[in-house]
Amino acid sequence: MNQNYSLRQLGWQPYYQQQLSLEEYEQLNCARITAHHRSEYVAQLETKQIALPINKNLPAMTVGDWVLLDLDNHFVRQLDRHSLFSRKGAGSQIKQQHISANIDTLFIVSSLNQDFNLSRLERYLALAHDAEVEPVVVLTKTDLCQDAKDKAAQVQALDPLLRVLTVNGLLEQAADTLSPWCKTGKTVSFVGSSGVGKSTLINRLLGQEIALTSGIREDDDKGKHTTTARALFISENKGVIIDTPGMRELQLIGCEEGIQNTFADIEALAKRCRFNDCHHVDEPNCAVLQAIENQDLDSRRLNNYQKLLREQAYNNASLKQQKDKGKQLSKMYKRVLNESVNIKRGY
Repeated sequence: MNQNYSLRQLGWQPYYQQQLSLEEYEQLNCARITAHHRSEYVAQLETKQIALPINKNLPAMTVGDWVLLDLDNHFVRQLDRHSLFSRKGAGSQIKQQHISANIDTLFIVSSLNQDFNLSRLERYLALAHDAEVEPVVVLTKTDLCQDAKDKAAQVQALDPLLRVLTVNGLLEQAADTLSPWCKTGKTVSFVGSSGVGKSTLINRLLGQEIALTSGIREDDDKGKHTTTARALFISENKGVIIDTPGMRELQLIGCEEGIQNTFADIEALAKRCRFNDCHHVDEPNCAVLQAIENQDLDSRRLNNYQKLLREQAYNNASLKQQKDKGKQLSKMYKRVLNESVNIKRGY
């Protein structure tokens, strides 16, 4: 069933308008990718929704991308992204997986029960900072936690400018808490582990039960996995809302700048170390280690900073090796093909 939307309701902004020529504006249609399936993308226009079969001529796109279509709904080109969230694909193979694009605010959702984990939150913050998107940490299930204020203070200590919210998704007031970021023309995305309450919050914002929800498992106090694919919801007055599956594995790739911004306090301390290449392990006059000794810096935070830097460096190097190997194989195939052609021609 098709429903009419304005471009603004789909999240259209001046950034995308400025990329259009006058001819494109008059003769082409703008559409937003709302789903990515194995064999096709789903694109939402103002008046209808269409399928774009995936083929070698299409660029690699993801939920949230903007595209231009001709009057027959054929792909013309993809617009430059305002932001892009990516991670290392799950599994042993090193590849980059796009999560969502053109997001204005990233709601990083964590429940206040056993899911609460500062190091995992720092991973999500690195993603947000790398994409230059505003992160907002949403701590859910306050009804199941006796020390919500203490845990919120721990999250706030990661960054004094970080917005940290505590909500009970079962109450209608939860939507009011998130509403300042959910407006027509804006796009927000919810990320977090399985069962932390992302879908419950989305249902509160939309005012109806659209996203699937489930309770927590009694054996370990953790949420059940509900959302299995990225879903994009369009609201008349709450903007565009993207729900993502719970990520069991969130490894960073190509995210060095995001890590540096997330751990800006450590980066600032490192500039005061005696050695420019200080690894903050056992070097003399290390300002970072001195801050830990003075209890001005948590050793957990330093350990996670170093872990994330090593992880993304390894993934970057592995990805580069794969690309270089692919180029070498491509050159070899072309050389063999040319030699075969020359032999047949008698050269």
